[in-house]
Amino acid sequence: MTPARQLATGTLFALLAGLMWGLVFVVPLLLPDYPAALQSFARYLAFGLIALPLAWWDRAQLARLTRADWIEALKLSLVGNLLYYLFLAAAIQRAGGPLPTMIIGTLPVVIAIVSNLRSSQAVRLRDGRLPWRRLVPSLLLIVLGIACVNQVELARLQAQASAGQGADAALGLSRYALGALLAVGAVVCWTWYPIRNADWLRAHADRSPRAWATAQGVATLPLAALGFALFWVWNEAAGGGASTTPGQAAFEMPFGPTPGLFLGLMFSIGLFASWLGTLCWNEASQRLPPSLVGQLIVFETLAALGYAWALRGHWPDGFTLAGVALLVAGVVWALRGGAPRPGGPAP
Repeated sequence: MTPARQLATGTLFALLAGLMWGLVFVVPLLLPDYPAALQSFARYLAFGLIALPLAWWDRAQLARLTRADWIEALKLSLVGNLLYYLFLAAAIQRAGGPLPTMIIGTLPVVIAIVSNLRSSQAVRLRDGRLPWRRLVPSLLLIVLGIACVNQVELARLQAQASAGQGADAALGLSRYALGALLAVGAVVCWTWYPIRNADWLRAHADRSPRAWATAQGVATLPLAALGFALFWVWNEAAGGGASTTPGQAAFEMPFGPTPGLFLGLMFSIGLFASWLGTLCWNEASQRLPPSLVGQLIVFETLAALGYAWALRGHWPDGFTLAGVALLVAGVVWALRGGAPRPGGPAP
């Protein structure tokens, strides 16, 4: 495959992954009465159950994985799946959708910088590095776009805080602050995950990205099942203390007050966001270096904002659309020179 075709194919897969992953930002808003921990464990329990029949399909590829490979899949599942979504769902429930989206939206910048700063000579020889003269303008455009997209939402949050009085205002601000902190935790998890995942995929170019996505689902299953069971025990012992609403009656385990909606959403994002999104991202990661593919996570931010606007039922204002244009321009700028050559400089 020529470098230009590899770039185009990798970008398309990253776009598809972003469209899938954007769904996870609206699910916590649709399930406000469900604790974030329960949502995280249930989503990846669904992912693991979906992965089991797919594992039979990929059994020949999975049989090639070593013990070290399965340990790596377990680490990636714990950090990139369970912990990431636990932080994200908790942040969205406490601060609403826009603020965590803004913070998660810094991932293209953070991942690109971390990837370019890695000092491993082996990684440089394998992946190369994007020249800083090409990377910095792209990152600045993305940062400006993120700021524009979220300035209206942040102004609204500040107005709400100013209108509050006494303890209610302080409680609201503390919830927003906690939500922001949890979103930062999600950024840390998902800075580590794509870089580590891409390292494995590019070091095993002969392996199937689909089988690696399935392997992560299988590795997630026992972790998610254990977490779900422990949450159930804790919820019963706490007498419903896991409820997200103060004073609410004991949370109804195992599937809560709206089981049909809960199960439908969990299996939907387990299939589309977890398995299919991971598959598309693996395909992109196997074709593009981490410093470039990391910036393409901006597609997730754009998809999340688009889904949020659709959920609200109205179009964004002009300033927000200008921010979207800057985000897209930043990605186009990074892509315009193609992927770096292995072993190339990073002036």
